[in-house]
Order: sequence, then structure tokens, then C-alpha cells
Amino acid sequence: MQLSKVFAKIKELKQPVFQTRDIVALLDQSTTTASKSLARLATDKHLLRLSKGLWAMADRVEPFMLPSFLMAPFSCYISLQSALYHHGMIEQIPEIVYAVSCGRTKTFNTPIATVSVHHIPSALFFGYQEGGKNTFKIATPEKALFDFLYLKPAKTRLFTKLPELTIPSNFNHKLFLQWLTKIKSPSRRVMMENSFGILM
Repeated sequence: MQLSKVFAKIKELKQPVFQTRDIVALLDQSTTTASKSLARLATDKHLLRLSKGLWAMADRVEPFMLPSFLMAPFSCYISLQSALYHHGMIEQIPEIVYAVSCGRTKTFNTPIATVSVHHIPSALFFGYQEGGKNTFKIATPEKALFDFLYLKPAKTRLFTKLPELTIPSNFNHKLFLQWLTKIKSPSRRVMMENSFGILM
């Protein structure tokens, strides 16, 4: 099949991100043949290769959409510095897309952005809302700060220092403090409470 026809059929899917196996089924081709077509389309800049077997339409995907596709089947949401900046709480633009998930901590280097996903316990997987016309999930202002302070002791040292912070006028202090009771570790709970008190 001509490459132009392959691309036309892929566009008909109207999916910003898809897997090689989706195209194998769509075109009724072998995995090898479909992979070669996808690789050629990526070389021509029509598609972007996000990771092994995962592709994106170059004009249909935005950075905040990436974590959910890259971490599948684990759920995740945008948080930490990315969400803090999105909500106007910090001025420094993050060079990396930060997210949290119940899956393992991972970093992905894609043609669109570097994605850094950090593990949190399932008991703390909450406090997010729909963003970008429901194309991604993003932490609320309270949860973005909560996640940042929770990960402060992490070995990565990405969260040891918080950029200058602006607390929104509608920030729900009581809700933040209620969430602290969900943390199993007493020492981490005290650490977060003290850090939060300093910021306020």
C-alpha cells in the first residue's frame, strides 16, 4: 500500500496516539510491514515515535496528554511543577512534563517533551480534574502542592526546593490538612505539615 494511503487511513482513526498493533488491525498487514510504514512516516515528520510501538499524530498531541499514554495501563495525572505552573502558583516554566502515578517512577524522552512520572501510593491517587477539553487529568492546586511536598524526601532530589510560590486566594487549606491524615508514615506526615506551615 502506498505510504500516502497508509497515512490517510491513520488520519481517519482520529486518534492522537495509537499503537503499532492498531495499525496492523486497521490495514490487515503484518507487524513488520506496518512498522516499516510507521517508521517511514515518522522519518517524513508525519508521525512521532513516542516509545516502542507507540506513535502520535504530529499535529494532534500536546505535552500534557503524553503521561497517560506512556504509563498505560496505569492511570496518572499531571502534577508537581507542571500543575503548579499551570495554576499560576510558580513563575518558572518547567522544562519537563511532571506527572504522578501508582505505577513505577519512570522518565520518557519523546520528540514532544521529556516526561517524568513519579510513584505515589494508591491511597493518595486523588485530587485531580479534567483539563484541555478533557484530554488529560491535572492535579488541583491543593493536590499539586501536596504531591510536591510528599515527594520532597525522594532520592531524586527534584523536589527538595520549591520555586517561589504564590498561593491562590481560593486555595483550600482545610482540605490540604485533611489529606495529611491519609499518609501512613507519621514522620512524613509531620514533615509535610511543617513544610506546609512554613509556606503559609
